[in-house]
Amino acid sequence: MSEEANPFESLQEQIDDAAAFLDATPDVLERLKHPERVLEANLTVEMDDGSVEVFKAFRSQYNGDRGPYKGGIRFHPGVTRDEVKALSGWMVFKCAAVNIPYGGGKGGIVINPVEYSASELERITRSYATELRPLVGEDRDIPAPDVNTGQREMNWIKDTYETLENTTEPGVITGKAIESGGSEGRVEATGRSVMLVAREAFSYLGRDIADATVAVQGYGNAGSVAARLIDDRGADVVAVSDSSGAIH
Repeated sequence: MSEEANPFESLQEQIDDAAAFLDATPDVLERLKHPERVLEANLTVEMDDGSVEVFKAFRSQYNGDRGPYKGGIRFHPGVTRDEVKALSGWMVFKCAAVNIPYGGGKGGIVINPVEYSASELERITRSYATELRPLVGEDRDIPAPDVNTGQREMNWIKDTYETLENTTEPGVITGKAIESGGSEGRVEATGRSVMLVAREAFSYLGRDIADATVAVQGYGNAGSVAARLIDDRGADVVAVSDSSGAIH
């Protein structure tokens, strides 16, 4: 997110705006405007050439009143403390809105993953998982994939946690591979949800999604699946874009 728009300040403003429609006491609203805790760590990791680099990493646990903290881990050069705080806060409200028993969490490492080898990324991820060890668990905090992370990174985190804890706990993380205890359909889940929400929005408006002309901004794990599924339902996908460019 850009430095001009502070995401955490935006979250707090949204909570203030929503307060006008809520029968909530000031102390409850004030609590909802701040995370319960934020881990900030410096990961010192050896590179393939023997040099050492230090990576800033975060994990925000915003609110766990409804259940374990839940939210993704992103690898991106733009990750900031305020970004993960805001994203973890939005996770609280997203989980509550669909009435699932989770709180909100979010984490990330300040890194451009395309600049590092697979072995370097593994060491970086496992170092991060070691820092997460006291915080996570299937009844405490359950991370998941996010920007630039997927099954591979989730498998590394799960393996590191289970090795350090000398246990088997596949529920410590979601988004892992099927053979590691992952869920069928997980890879498509977010993109499929986008398609379903779009379909229902069109239905609510008395229209058919098959008549839509669609542009997809963010043609990654979720956007590419959403585009394909929306196209399967007859819509005309005319443009897609990602961080490297756009096609129309």
